Amino acid sequence: MFNYNAILGLFAIGFFAWYWWSAQQVKERALHATASYCREKGVQLLDGSVALNALWFKRDAIGNFRIWRTYAFDFASTGEERYRGRVVLLGNTIEDIQLEPHQI
Repeated sequence: MFNYNAILGLFAIGFFAWYWWSAQQVKERALHATASYCREKGVQLLDGSVALNALWFKRDAIGNFRIWRTYAFDFASTGEERYRGRVVLLGNTIEDIQLEPHQI
């Protein structure tokens, strides 16, 4: 006889493991894009990390639902002050990277 609670539990564990693995890959993509953007703009990415700031569902250009994520990061332009930036992803696609106004 099947134990439906055990099957449901295994399904839930599998789903959360898959989501965690997928989220880590998206975070790595955001980090690499942010580091590249900071080099291009001549600023220094601080702490070498991005932090999840918001999570939502939105439609992409062809109407499919995707996970919309915003990650925050810190950067410095002169080495004296810390500024905030953000990177926005829709699914696996980088939608936007923004830097706070800062001294050059």
